[in-house]
Amino acid sequence: MRVAQILYKGERAGVLTQLDNGSFHFIYNEDWISDDSKPSISLTLPKSQIEFKSQALFPFFYHLLPEGVNKRMICKTYKIDEDDAFGILLQASKVDTVGAVTIERV
Repeated sequence: MRVAQILYKGERAGVLTQLDNGSFHFIYNEDWISDDSKPSISLTLPKSQIEFKSQALFPFFYHLLPEGVNKRMICKTYKIDEDDAFGILLQASKVDTVGAVTIERV
C-alpha cells in the first residue's frame, strides 16, 4: 500500500491511497469537507462525496504526470518503472505541478 497527502495551495485536502491490489482510494479530510470556503480539488472529485474508489489512477491525478522526455528522465533518475503511474506521481508532483495541487508521500 502506498499513501500520499493531497495538498491544495499547500493545505491538506485529502489522502490518495493505492491498495496492494492496485486499486485507488481518494478521501477528503473531514476538515476540508466541513469548510465551505474550501473548493473541490477537481470537478471529477466533488466535495459532496467523501470517498472515491477506482481500479486505475483517477484521471485528475493521471493528468498531473509528466510526459515524454521528462517522464523518462524521472524514471531513469529515480529508478521508477515507466508503467508505475503512482510512483511517478509521488516523485514528480511534490512541487512541480500545473495548478494548485501538490502531492506528498506519507
